[in-house]
Amino acid sequence: MKLYYAPGACSLAPHIALAEAGIPAEIVRVNLKTHTLPDGSDYHAVNPKGYVPVLELEDGNRFTEVAVILQIIADRKPGALAPEVATIERYRLNEWLNFVATEIHKGYGPLWRPEIGEAAVAAATATLRKRYAIVEAQLAKTPYLAGQSFTIADAYLFTVTSWSTFLKLDLSGFPGLQAYMKRVAERPAVLAAMKHGAKEIVDPR
Repeated sequence: MKLYYAPGACSLAPHIALAEAGIPAEIVRVNLKTHTLPDGSDYHAVNPKGYVPVLELEDGNRFTEVAVILQIIADRKPGALAPEVATIERYRLNEWLNFVATEIHKGYGPLWRPEIGEAAVAAATATLRKRYAIVEAQLAKTPYLAGQSFTIADAYLFTVTSWSTFLKLDLSGFPGLQAYMKRVAERPAVLAAMKHGAKEIVDPR
């Protein structure tokens, strides 16, 4: 198994999931500025979309979307990072994965592009805060996004929310989220993945 990643990008989420599950994988760093691999070859040959992550399985199959990649990893260790498939609990987890992907992850897009204007950035910020209010309400009921245990949804939420500091999105009004981020950041697997992935932040587009 091989994970293509870039420091600070959303590929941190599957990197965390691999560490949490104890699944060995080759980790390949992608230069998103030049779209090249360590050997100088064109990354588009791996992923025509040009972004990370890509998870390459042992049989050569490649997958490119975070929410799908996280489930592939979770299903390698059933029950460890996701409920059993075809259960209500798994459907709830999938609901949160999609919420993070479409409402929060993509919601950060305008904040990476200040050239679009202050009004657009302000509108995106307001929308993100509405979405985080939903997360805050959930975290008032459970320690993790989908319940009592850390799941792949938490790996995803933690990853994209970590961009808030770099992009100067003020989330101080969400104490539950702040405590959650601290709690997740202290997990040994999360620390290991972040250390391996270095500290620089890059535009994930």
